[in-house]
Amino acid sequence: MNKSVVGAVVVFFAALAQSPPEDFVCPMDKDVRAAAPGLCRRCGMRLVANLAEMEEFQLEVITRPKAIDAGKPVEMEFQVLRPGSREAATDFVVVHEKLFHLFLVSHDLRHFAHEHPEPAADGRFRFRHVFPAPGAYRVVADCFPRGGTPQFLTRTLITRDAPVGELARVPKLEKDLAPQKGENLTVELLTEPPQPLAGKETLLFFRLRPGDGLEQYLGAWGHMLAASADLIDVVHDHPLYVTEGPQIQFNVIFPREGVYRVWVQFQRNGVVNTVAFNVRANALR
Repeated sequence: MNKSVVGAVVVFFAALAQSPPEDFVCPMDKDVRAAAPGLCRRCGMRLVANLAEMEEFQLEVITRPKAIDAGKPVEMEFQVLRPGSREAATDFVVVHEKLFHLFLVSHDLRHFAHEHPEPAADGRFRFRHVFPAPGAYRVVADCFPRGGTPQFLTRTLITRDAPVGELARVPKLEKDLAPQKGENLTVELLTEPPQPLAGKETLLFFRLRPGDGLEQYLGAWGHMLAASADLIDVVHDHPLYVTEGPQIQFNVIFPREGVYRVWVQFQRNGVVNTVAFNVRANALR
């Protein structure tokens, strides 16, 4: 082997040694990592090599009619805009069997909806909804524009007949971990630690009764949305473990002190059950 070939081989292996190893990350659950390609053990998404740094897109919401009346249908149109250029994203990655997950939560935390707007050819998403009562509604869009990073975008819509004085008031939530009845199952909740602390990881154990007929819903054994009473902090999560019982475990970090409304959804025998608990997170001393 001549010197030029030897030199090329040495340079090749030196460069290879200096190249950082690929890190495969779940786009939705970034704490799930692996050294090789595969699927996320939590949500089933395909792991992405060297996931790009987070970039926050913008969410544009158009309503027709423009003024929203409670109790009447309204057409909503959603468009996701790239940062800086505000160019419309037109191609999206399927996440949990859908291109776009929409959550609607009322200001008083009584109304909750997890919906899936229909995509159009121009990249917009459209959905028709009836807001049941006058007030403000938090709009949360969960999507993954191709070439970007997963997005969790929020806006607020206010009905025309909303009582102005009520909009500035934060509902007072009391801790409530009592068993909740869904359509065809009962859900119990235990937390570890028994008293969650803001900023620290809390394990949420949901026990389902009866235990037969449990099915995956939208590619996961459950879906959870946790919201602070003022709707500033909103978290969407999926189970980490499913064990006998069945018992379904979510791990979550409540960012601030306060009581959080926690909605969970489980599917049994083709029926989606949606129940809610109030979980208090104390300040870390």
